[in-house]
Amino acid sequence: MDILHNQLQAVQRSLSFVSTDPIDWKFYVQVFAWSVTLFESYLITRQYPLYSKTEPPKALQGHFEKGEFEKSQAYGKDKARFAFVSGLYKQTLDSLMLQFGFYAWSWQAAGSLLAKFGYGTEHQIIQSIGFVFILFFVSSLPTLPLQVYGTFVLEEKHGFNKTTPKLFVTDLLKGWAIAFVLGAPFLAVFLYIFEWAGDRFVPWLMAFMITFQLSMVILYPTVIQPLFNKLSPLSEGDLRNRIEALAVKLKFPLKHLYEIDGSKRSSHSNAYFFGLPWSKHIVIFDTLIQQSKPEEVEAVLAHELGHWYYLHPTKLMAVSQLHIFTILALFPAFLHAPPLLSAFDFSKGVAAAPPTIVAFLLFQMILTPLEAVISIGMNAVSRQFEWEADKFAVELEEKLNEKDMGDMGDRLGKALITLHVKNLSTVWVDWLYSAYHHSHPTLTERLRALEGFAEEKRKKST
Repeated sequence: MDILHNQLQAVQRSLSFVSTDPIDWKFYVQVFAWSVTLFESYLITRQYPLYSKTEPPKALQGHFEKGEFEKSQAYGKDKARFAFVSGLYKQTLDSLMLQFGFYAWSWQAAGSLLAKFGYGTEHQIIQSIGFVFILFFVSSLPTLPLQVYGTFVLEEKHGFNKTTPKLFVTDLLKGWAIAFVLGAPFLAVFLYIFEWAGDRFVPWLMAFMITFQLSMVILYPTVIQPLFNKLSPLSEGDLRNRIEALAVKLKFPLKHLYEIDGSKRSSHSNAYFFGLPWSKHIVIFDTLIQQSKPEEVEAVLAHELGHWYYLHPTKLMAVSQLHIFTILALFPAFLHAPPLLSAFDFSKGVAAAPPTIVAFLLFQMILTPLEAVISIGMNAVSRQFEWEADKFAVELEEKLNEKDMGDMGDRLGKALITLHVKNLSTVWVDWLYSAYHHSHPTLTERLRALEGFAEEKRKKST
């Protein structure tokens, strides 16, 4: 532990200028944030002309019924316009809040609210929780019209929305309630660790974060998701038999197999698994079951089980922990930096002893451009995992010595095409736009790769 602490202290010494130099951090954050937003807007301008193409890629010609490709292009064009406008709108709001001292005002408002209940500024954790929720609620209100438009205009126009106004409001209130019920104790423990451990907080905070993430693996599907969707045991039949048999052959620790009423809110479809290493649960959207044949849904699940087989969730979690560790290792220099808070309009009294949550929030803003670059790297890793999972499905015949799985790659390709066609997903994608935004390869890339995997398999067998 001492070795780790000594290394972290060396990092802090190299960043000591943060606590002494009067840097105009607000200006830099504005420049960073707008640079990322304008870059994202530029990517949309690269992608937008592709929605004017009148025919799908050659690999997909013949898979679209009359008018379906035109619908997908129109949907993509409308989403691009919405993303362009909403991105600039949100960034403008953020810039105005930043420029006119909204964060400093929120901290003061939390303190005033605390005083009405007889608590002083020495109760920093309680004030920090109030500060975060004031920020959350006040900043959420101006973006509500965007959510309403996206659900009841954009998704409704293209036939995907199934959400009623009542359900929309109910979901919103439930989301806020959950944010408070889970967020308040999380923040309390998060901040208490700083108070208790001092500058040696990194390993203890890492342990807490990992524990929280593992707890959410259990809590989300069993407690939170049922508040929004109904999970029912998948009915007996061909599909259930196929999935259970596949799980047994792969020794996948399947405990429950659910169908979720995704159609309650949207016509989009999906499937996923979750759980601890010794107890897994598979969830299939009812829309996927309605749109695809049982053998195609089986292929989709074969792909998902490929992620489990190659430990992709565990590897992604390890990468995310490394990412979190790096952030926490850099943070102490900003935690003890009065000039940082002064640059964002906090009073001299508050800046002299920076509250942890305020310093951490401002530190996250400074990391904006770095986080954008990291997200590109994470997307690249994720896409590599998707190809590995696709290849796993193609090779199931050999892995399990099951001849009836020889066409799993073809089935997966058909399922992917069906998913894209029914979801009106974009099939023409700019490479740079995809690298920045997409965690999955494009459909044409995956189909091309599936053909390549199948060809490799044929060569091995001859």
